[in-house]
Amino acid sequence: MLGNLLKLLCVALLCFYAAAVHAGTLSVVGQSRWVQVAYVFDGDTFRTSGGEKVRLLGINSPEVAHGKQAAQPYSQQAKRQLKALLSNQLVQLRLDREKRDKYGRTLAQVYLRDGRWVNEIMVREGLAHVYTFAPNFYWTKALLKSELAARNEMRGMWKSERWRVLDASDVKNHHIGQFHLVRGYVDGVRSWRFRLGKLSISVPRVARQWFVASDLPKAGQKVTIAGVIRMSFMGNLYLSLHSPYDLRP
Repeated sequence: MLGNLLKLLCVALLCFYAAAVHAGTLSVVGQSRWVQVAYVFDGDTFRTSGGEKVRLLGINSPEVAHGKQAAQPYSQQAKRQLKALLSNQLVQLRLDREKRDKYGRTLAQVYLRDGRWVNEIMVREGLAHVYTFAPNFYWTKALLKSELAARNEMRGMWKSERWRVLDASDVKNHHIGQFHLVRGYVDGVRSWRFRLGKLSISVPRVARQWFVASDLPKAGQKVTIAGVIRMSFMGNLYLSLHSPYDLRP
């Protein structure tokens, strides 16, 4: 009798565990809804007919001109492409763990009625690069594959001098404040930091929870990293890694 009760208890626990795992998966991919697109602002942002502002999650397209900021290369091509895909369309929004950004925009992967994945199309055609922040990593690996293909085939923005992958030795002061992909050989490895040419690369304390030791490169390894180039108070160039996916394939 006791043996049968133990067996039943084990089965119940296994069912509960399976349900919990399944629910965890659905907590990401199960959150979706349909909206009508009313207006496209640029290559990664649009407004719905209900007034909701939606930002394509996990990617960033070249900036259009606004205020005193000039348009970045391929910004108009990106905007035209997103308009062609979305204008007056009913689209599905799929949400990750963090639903809105600091500007109140809904963060979403966007799908057309025929099943096409808009975020991936923009990256694959070289009209956006991957731009991921924790904890929204669910679709990142697939997007990185498309970015790598676009870079290798020099599609869209990757043909432009502005967006080319920089060698670490070529990083200059005029790159400060710009997002770039930078490649080079790892040197001066210390805890949570290393050097790449003249760039100091570090993982901020707040981002370390997303990394494991195997994510970080070893001395002598050739890597490509992604992020915004900045200058410290001491006049040194640096770049911060906010997720393991800032280490590009």
